[in-house]
Amino acid sequence: MPDTAGRVDLVGGGPGPIDLLTLRAWRLLMRAEVVVMDRLGPTDIRDHLGPEVEIIDVGKHPGHHPVPQEEINRLLVDRARRGKRVVRLKGGDPFVFGRGGEEVAACLAAGIPVDVVPGISSAVAVPQAAGIPITHRGVAGSVHIVNGPSEMTAATLAALRDDSVTTVILMGVGALPRIVADALQAGVPAERPVAIVERGHHRDQRTTHSTLGTVVLDAGVAGVRNPAVIVIGEVARAGLLLPEHQLAGDIVR
Repeated sequence: MPDTAGRVDLVGGGPGPIDLLTLRAWRLLMRAEVVVMDRLGPTDIRDHLGPEVEIIDVGKHPGHHPVPQEEINRLLVDRARRGKRVVRLKGGDPFVFGRGGEEVAACLAAGIPVDVVPGISSAVAVPQAAGIPITHRGVAGSVHIVNGPSEMTAATLAALRDDSVTTVILMGVGALPRIVADALQAGVPAERPVAIVERGHHRDQRTTHSTLGTVVLDAGVAGVRNPAVIVIGEVARAGLLLPEHQLAGDIVR
């Protein structure tokens, strides 16, 4: 039988800076006995955890998942059954392409108390760091969020064709050529603005502004790499909020 003294909290860590953690997230981290960490998010939190805290790194890279999701689920249940206070620290928000639902389900199936603390999603925070509002009055009134490695759906193609929709693609750098080819074939205008924001909210943040018709070439020339968020839509137009000469670190093509 599980030890009811143990529990799991799935904590959204936001895009990286520690000061973007919620107060609830910080409180739980300071009380944690085990922290199961992703590769992205507030990894500097290690410096604030006591030496007695067990830190388990389960970070995934694109195309490389050294710790399968099933093993992560098992780790959470195992440590909670030992009576430990476990924090599963995830980048962004646990329920935005974070597989948090699977981890909650695994804990519930094992009889482990579990809760979820929301975090600032990179789908919103990373464009914001580059001066891109994912909604803007008179420009975009809705948002469509896409998991880049997934196949393009009819709903995504419809969103891309709609001038009033912002499409935000997470983990999409490797899939960019396929995404662009599918979009153009589906009739999305080649002049649709695109922005790729790399390493949002970090010192080496960089944004590449382009259009759908040229973004694959421009991303290759710029050497765009993960982690990055791709924004497609009229809000991604360079200079929408700030004059182009004020966009530090931006590449405008």
